[in-house]
Amino acid sequence: MPLLDVSDVLLDPDFLDTTLVVTRNAQTVGSDGIAVDTPMTGPFYGVVTSMGGAVLQRVAEGARITDTITIHTQFQLIPGQEGFDADMVTWSGRQWTVTNVNSYSSYGRGFIAATCTLKKLAG
Repeated sequence: MPLLDVSDVLLDPDFLDTTLVVTRNAQTVGSDGIAVDTPMTGPFYGVVTSMGGAVLQRVAEGARITDTITIHTQFQLIPGQEGFDADMVTWSGRQWTVTNVNSYSSYGRGFIAATCTLKKLAG
């Protein structure tokens, strides 16, 4: 088990971004058999880093630009689970979908690293 606790760094105001907002959709099935989303929105904090920047992908059908970020946080983001859609994170005026979550609690109490993909694709 690692002996390094990065909590002091990840909670340092010089790194911490307090402008993050999460939207979590609880999903149920209505009496008509159609899924119903009930959104819950709230602020959280974390350290946001770029994973690879904007990437142009060219395929036969056309081109698109994708982008990914990593958020290190103590807020337990989810990439979807039973009864919930993947979390949507608003950061820097854009919406990002949580696509992967890894536990980083070995490096600081309760931390996760969430990979998020830009929701609106351009191209």
